[in-house]
Amino acid sequence: MQREKTLVELADGAGGRAMAQFLADVIFPHFKLNRFQDGIGLAEADDGATIPFGDKAIVVSTDSHTVSPLFFPGGDIGSLAAAGTINDVAMMGARPLVMTSALVIEEGFPVKKLHMILESMAATAAEEQVAIIAGDTKVMPKGGIDQIIICTTGFGLIEKGPVITDSGVKAGDKLIMTGSIGDHGIALLASREGLSFETDLRSDIAPLWSLVREALKVGGIHAMKDPTRGGLSAALNEFAKKSGVGLIVEEEKLPFRREVLAASQMLGLDPLQVTCEGKALIAVEAEKADKVLQVIRQNKYGKLAQIIGEVNDDHPGRVVMKTEVGGSRIIQHPWAEAIPRVC
Repeated sequence: MQREKTLVELADGAGGRAMAQFLADVIFPHFKLNRFQDGIGLAEADDGATIPFGDKAIVVSTDSHTVSPLFFPGGDIGSLAAAGTINDVAMMGARPLVMTSALVIEEGFPVKKLHMILESMAATAAEEQVAIIAGDTKVMPKGGIDQIIICTTGFGLIEKGPVITDSGVKAGDKLIMTGSIGDHGIALLASREGLSFETDLRSDIAPLWSLVREALKVGGIHAMKDPTRGGLSAALNEFAKKSGVGLIVEEEKLPFRREVLAASQMLGLDPLQVTCEGKALIAVEAEKADKVLQVIRQNKYGKLAQIIGEVNDDHPGRVVMKTEVGGSRIIQHPWAEAIPRVC
């Protein structure tokens, strides 16, 4: 018999199985009215929700950003907030249009740093022509929070075609990873802990709508997920469980940078569970997979894209990896994120 939860833990917001259980047991039961008409709502726990109107739909996604450190190789909390929100909207097949931004700032925070963060946030949003149209600013007493929290909400429009959800994966689909895995989490951890590597490891933060837009034109895309908290392992398992299918991943096809693998081994991390912030996992019908891959590789954020596996009906709800030595192993859904405060 499961004990009633009395205290909130770090794992409850870490994007893995612990968070899913926390949402189901503590958060969701309070909101009986949790969708608009027949749109997607809280219960689906997808990248966002939808507001249907006629043959169109508005996609809404909201997020809070608590990354530490605030500045790291390849980005900062500002670019992270903008890209993360844009990508959540794009993963449902919607064109990101506008964002709102709420800032909670600790008393004594340097204004120069705030300028840098906001300029980075604005530049990332402008890359996809996303306007920041509203927001709120609060200041907490010294010690009330750790420096700054940014809360963003993105709005996008689906003008034609279906909403793309995690539950749309179909047997026979191919799985595409749009680039290298785990760059953000390892780059941020290295910066936080003062680790150095022979090569320049940077976060992969990037807004992905331009990449997704061209892939959608090819057609055949059934599901998309940006593998943030919990990494690729969490994204794959959410596909398998929500769609009721089995996923097979080929280890030799996984696009890792050497330094990410080396750092993960040194630190005892599973690189499949390390956060990405500028990549997408895409399930696409087999007949169009090669064309979708070609289009993705033409985008500056998709040059290392690979078909990493396929979908079947043999083991519903499970993700199996075919190893390089000819064996197989289950890719587990992580309990929580491997590296805390990465997004």
